[in-house]
Amino acid sequence: MRVHSIRTAAQPNWRWDHSIAGYLIVVACLLANLISAACSPPRPDEDRYLDQLITDREIKDREFSGVNSIVPLDRQAWMVPLSYYEPDPSYRVPAQLAIGDEQPIFEIPTSTGQFRTVQRVGTLQFVLKGESMNLAALVELPVENSDHLFVPFRDETSGSNTYPAGRYLDLPNTQTGIYDLDFNRAYHPYCYFNEEYECPFPPPENRLATEIRAGERLPPESERRIPLTPSTSETGQGSQRNLGANP
Repeated sequence: MRVHSIRTAAQPNWRWDHSIAGYLIVVACLLANLISAACSPPRPDEDRYLDQLITDREIKDREFSGVNSIVPLDRQAWMVPLSYYEPDPSYRVPAQLAIGDEQPIFEIPTSTGQFRTVQRVGTLQFVLKGESMNLAALVELPVENSDHLFVPFRDETSGSNTYPAGRYLDLPNTQTGIYDLDFNRAYHPYCYFNEEYECPFPPPENRLATEIRAGERLPPESERRIPLTPSTSETGQGSQRNLGANP
């Protein structure tokens, strides 16, 4: 899990790219099929995958407990351990990154009413439960560490079973352009746990018209102790500010 914190350094001239070999593999996958066996990541050992997923959740619960946690002590009794959907391998799919000819830089609103500068490097194309879907792949600017893609999203569980402002995915970079899109690892932003944190909201294009019943979820309504009504910008009424194309 990454902490998408405020950065104040000057914005660099930067463009996302893969190696020529990686680009050729992406093209091959486009021509074959998004989910062709030849271009998809190898099928994981399911038992090992589930064991690792559960272990990672237990580690996070320990990190979110105690006096050094981002979760205030008076909230830990009902927020920790975190609530999750049951692991579901069907929510883990290969996604192809279609790198855009233009990689626009723009600002998205945050939980504090400020704006965060991001760059769209491309579009993740994938098939989930028989439906073709897309998510914009972002990096935050200025780039201090380009080893992953930032994918904030909202879906039809947002506001009912998951945090209204949405959830995040961090995808480690690959040389092939094929990404392991695992919604079982979708997590709530820190501002859900503690309003002192500033969290960027998903852009409008990353609002999925389906339920993603995987990853972190809210506790049962009867156990919640603070209101979770999002601000105007969280519900999609906030404005996105374009800063022009990539220099």
